Amino acid sequence: NKKRAFRGLWIQRINAAAREHGLTYGQLIHGLKKAGVALDRKSLSELAIASPAAFAKLASQAKAARA
Repeated sequence: NKKRAFRGLWIQRINAAAREHGLTYGQLIHGLKKAGVALDRKSLSELAIASPAAFAKLASQAKAARA
């Protein structure tokens, strides 16, 4: 149950940060996979909180890969 709760928290954090950049959570994850970025949800969540500039670069990569 603890693992499930943390995964949900990470997804909520990533979704909130992704929406600031005009993407949904699913669009961001899909774009990152297409771009070949292999970060797990925990790492993405930490980046969204601790380093918004790095997360913005990842979001722009995801947008470019989706287009």
